[in-house]
Amino acid sequence: MKIAVVANSAWYLYNFRRRLMQALRDDGHDVVAISPTDAYAQKLQTDGFEWTEWPLAAAGTNPWRELRAVADLRRALARGQVDLAFTYTPKANIYAGLAARGLPLVHVPNVSGLGRAFIQRGLLTRLVAGLYRLAFSRARTVVFQNEDDRSEFLAAGLVDPERTVRVPGSGVDLDRFAPVPLPTGGAPVFLFVGRVLSDKGVREFVQAARQMLRIRPGLVFRILGRVGADNPTAIPLDEVRSWEEESLVELLGTCDDVRPHLAHALCVVLPSYREGVPRVLLEAAAMARPCIATDVPGCRDAVVDGRTGLLCASRDSAALAGAMQRFIEAGPAVWASMGVAGRRHVEDHFDERRVIETYRTIARRAAGAAT
Repeated sequence: MKIAVVANSAWYLYNFRRRLMQALRDDGHDVVAISPTDAYAQKLQTDGFEWTEWPLAAAGTNPWRELRAVADLRRALARGQVDLAFTYTPKANIYAGLAARGLPLVHVPNVSGLGRAFIQRGLLTRLVAGLYRLAFSRARTVVFQNEDDRSEFLAAGLVDPERTVRVPGSGVDLDRFAPVPLPTGGAPVFLFVGRVLSDKGVREFVQAARQMLRIRPGLVFRILGRVGADNPTAIPLDEVRSWEEESLVELLGTCDDVRPHLAHALCVVLPSYREGVPRVLLEAAAMARPCIATDVPGCRDAVVDGRTGLLCASRDSAALAGAMQRFIEAGPAVWASMGVAGRRHVEDHFDERRVIETYRTIARRAAGAAT
């Protein structure tokens, strides 16, 4: 069977779906990656995967260009004679659902968070909800990463409940992200990992850092992630540089391997406004790192408040600083206990192999139905 795995970047497919693609290929399926081009497209091809370019502006809003992106994706699916399409990220989910209408293929979208339209609600929310309803009307199965998103889709009548399934986020490779002892000596490091977007709570992270440094000047705050992402909520480079010049944060840029940075951190912080199930929190917990996150969909799946880390109110830098203060005051014994509990939580609920097996089962059923 020909299976397409579709997302809004080759980077996403390489970093988050490559092991799934390998498992599907091992099962005897012909796998093609479909995405816009970036440096990771070549990496996918080096790993032996077919890759098809899909011209798409991830944050584009020009109606004609967006319609052209749907048409381009339809051509790619048709020419590739795709039997089953697994899609990820909001635009890929919606556009694939529209593009697949009338084609003899099975569409299985993965809702890994509802995106900006559901964070800042208004006319755009209603428009996007209508597009989801249309795009998912013929989906064989709709995969959700957290129960909050699934419940919201069901309440809005965007999908039939019998066609939904829940997976534990993207899962985490428990062998690759193995426990590492907490750092001893040196300044305690709070680490943010993610794109530098306002919706990720980066400004709250920096404001909390400013508050904490007034009372505990020995702390270190680091940001690992891309500045200037193609996203309407991207924080301007000049503003980010000003934080560094004020000695509030250290900017680490981007990297292909987050593990050394997680190993050097005492605590990983994600003050996001809404998530699917954030992979960075799972990877941090797998390495026995306590986490501080906001009490929002997705984050509260990954962090058990008081046991594997702390949750705080979203969009509230004072609440975040308060959580950081409570964490520091808890001391090394509690930090270590949170790390151990976090690793156990990930082992029990977020093993990547469980996620991959769900997709393999979906693929087997689709293949059986096609014969």
